[in-house]
Amino acid sequence: MHATPGTAVPDAVARARQHSVGDLLHRTARRYPDKLAVVAGDRRATYAEFDAAVNRAAHALTERGLSKGDRLALLSHNSWQFAVLVFATAKLGVVLVPVNFMLGAEEVGYLLRHSGAAGIVAEDTLAPVAEQALAVAGVQGGIRGWIALSGAAPAAGWEDVDDWWQTGPDAAPDVLVADDDPLRLMYTSGTESRPKGVLLTSRSLISQYVSCVVDGGMTADDVELHSLPMYHCAQLDCFFSVDVYLGATSIILPAPDPAAILATIARERVTKLFAPPTVWIALLRHPDFDRTDLSSLRTGYYGASAMPVEVLRELMRRLPDVRLWNFYGQTEMAPLATILRPHEQLPRAGSAGRAALNVETMLVDDGGRPVPPGEIGEIVHRSPHAALGYHADEEATARAFAGGWFHSGDLGVMTADGYLSVVDRKKDMIKTGGENVASREVEEAIYSLDGVAEVAVFGIHHPYWVEAVTAVVVPKPGSALTAEQVRAHTEGRLAGYKRPKYVVLADALPKNPSGKILKRDLRQRHADLARQAETEGAGRG
Repeated sequence: MHATPGTAVPDAVARARQHSVGDLLHRTARRYPDKLAVVAGDRRATYAEFDAAVNRAAHALTERGLSKGDRLALLSHNSWQFAVLVFATAKLGVVLVPVNFMLGAEEVGYLLRHSGAAGIVAEDTLAPVAEQALAVAGVQGGIRGWIALSGAAPAAGWEDVDDWWQTGPDAAPDVLVADDDPLRLMYTSGTESRPKGVLLTSRSLISQYVSCVVDGGMTADDVELHSLPMYHCAQLDCFFSVDVYLGATSIILPAPDPAAILATIARERVTKLFAPPTVWIALLRHPDFDRTDLSSLRTGYYGASAMPVEVLRELMRRLPDVRLWNFYGQTEMAPLATILRPHEQLPRAGSAGRAALNVETMLVDDGGRPVPPGEIGEIVHRSPHAALGYHADEEATARAFAGGWFHSGDLGVMTADGYLSVVDRKKDMIKTGGENVASREVEEAIYSLDGVAEVAVFGIHHPYWVEAVTAVVVPKPGSALTAEQVRAHTEGRLAGYKRPKYVVLADALPKNPSGKILKRDLRQRHADLARQAETEGAGRG
């Protein structure tokens, strides 16, 4: 007779097979203990040192009551502490909630409340926003971690995060984290006035890392500069976490300042850089560009919004030894979906490329039926990259995954050989400076102003921001409403990047017979606003 195995055997098998995001750092540290892992400010840490710091921070979080499945919000610019907490939470199975540091207290408060965060870690200069957000969310007690980036001592009720990673046990925490246990709750804007929480797991993330490595030409020899916000899944999961997986070296900057980027590339002999088109443009226009030694740079990546073809040509002319990739995707795809490779940049300029290694992409009509090549359809994907769904929103999850495909909400055209071009945004999403802005959220903020009868918000082409948030407002009869009043009204209600750069007052909005506002007509009608404003001396708004 054979004995019936108890629960210990399946658990032992699960532990032997565990392959979670937290395991990636441990395994890299075993392979390359003395290799430089992270450079952030004055700190230079090997993989052995990085792994030990992460383990200490994980034990500190456990001591403060966090356990698998709990949520921890993180409000900070890029930093060594940010990098440590990404992997400390992953080792515990704690769900990290990275928060956009440009949001106001009301917006952050909503995320805290919606996510059910058990606490927050905040950069010192952002602690006042965090305090207000906690009050808005009604969160009492819990963790209050202080990242002293400016050197300020922790305020009352807060504790220094540096104490977490500098002391305590070096050994990894003993937590079984399964492939599909949630590890990240990434908030993304949609057509709704409130953002949705996207649940990502190790399976989602690691499958995506593999696609990035294979199709993105990434290696352990890379020295990468990370300057775009790590609260965003592009910098965090297409690049930083992939570097940790491979054993590459990561140079972390707090922000994408062009002068700092150029100087760091030269000083650290950076080989790899990701930036949205706006940052690439800023680098090209900076006076230090041509007098900086950029000879170490060999791979460049862009995404978040379309790269103007003329800028692409200029990049290739002025950085002839740099191979370029275009990454396209959504947060719900962790986030990579399609890639345009170096040899395709000019022949397929403007294309988002073809489906990445672990992704299947097609276009469908409103009934979910595939559309033929050359016809517009909604972009949908099947992939292990895909998220588990939306936190606390079964209805939105069901809509997004209808028919067994993730529906991106973007519209595109595909060639017979699978090259995708994104032609419009089904959800009227505006991508400005690499950030997503939901038009409806801006519209609702403007609608709350007395004297507004109707408003339509959309994006128009902009030479710097790529798209600029634009509002056309119809005042109520007899109202003396001005464009300046509209702008002032949004200042206390929306993050800076969400506020309209252009406000136009109009007598009426164009509509179809059923009453739907025709935003396509508005985009065409106001397409030259940015050029006109520059001519009139308004600059970049």
